[in-house]
Amino acid sequence: MNQLKCPSCGSSNIIFDGFRGEHVCRNCGNVIETVIDQGPEWRAFTPEQKARRTRVGAPLTPLRPDGGLSTMIDWRNVDSEGRQLDLQSRLQVSRLRKVNKMFNVGGFNEKNLRAAINEIERISTCIGLPRSVREEAAILYRKATRHRLIKGRSVESMVAACIYAACKLNNLPRTLDEISDISKASRKDISRSYRLLINHGILSKVPPSRAVDFVPRIVSDLKLSMKVQHISMEVLNYAYSLGITSGKMPEGLAAASIYLTSLLLGEKRTQREVATVASVTEVTIRNRFKELLMALDFEVLI
Repeated sequence: MNQLKCPSCGSSNIIFDGFRGEHVCRNCGNVIETVIDQGPEWRAFTPEQKARRTRVGAPLTPLRPDGGLSTMIDWRNVDSEGRQLDLQSRLQVSRLRKVNKMFNVGGFNEKNLRAAINEIERISTCIGLPRSVREEAAILYRKATRHRLIKGRSVESMVAACIYAACKLNNLPRTLDEISDISKASRKDISRSYRLLINHGILSKVPPSRAVDFVPRIVSDLKLSMKVQHISMEVLNYAYSLGITSGKMPEGLAAASIYLTSLLLGEKRTQREVATVASVTEVTIRNRFKELLMALDFEVLI
């Protein structure tokens, strides 16, 4: 404990009393600081013991309309020791479930939020988004509700816009076409809702999508090797240093670099396959492909 010094005598001869959780100066006996154990007072060696001894519920989450604070009565008709309930107890628990469900359903805002969260979960599951992105989208939707941006607009378009923005904020970009194909709202409505989020200050600083952020997903969907992914990123970084990526669609650049690298490494994929996965046209891939060839100054035999 040489980093600690006694504020009274200036000595660095400090010891730690593990029984009391205190750092004590051996020179003057001054108690410098107390270490507080934030964990539980009990120990568990198996998941079953942990589940049986814990006295708290699940953590707060924005993916629940009430933040995860509500109580839910289990559907299994067993008591705390796992024994089946008798008929009278089952009827009583069934009535309690109905009453509890009635009280958990709030007003219009909570019903709207519940529908929005269900839509967030549906879209996120279809395009494989992690939980952090789902929670970010739910937080953005709550902010949009507080700014009264939902009134007069469909829940589906605002949810899709929040998911699109959450993907950008977490560097997991998805194209508007990809989200609109799964969402029940049109691409035009989603882009309009996204501009509303920016204009009302809910999205203050949204980083622009980078082409290298699209590469891992496209490579994974095309079942290419990690070598293709690494070289494609190097090609894009070199193209960025030359300044030929400005004003170009990032997904088109990513698709062209992956197409170029797959030809170089002998893992050929057709332009149509790459275009379908990247949600761009074959013409876009051809144009970006030619620009990359001219910038890199070498020839590729197709």
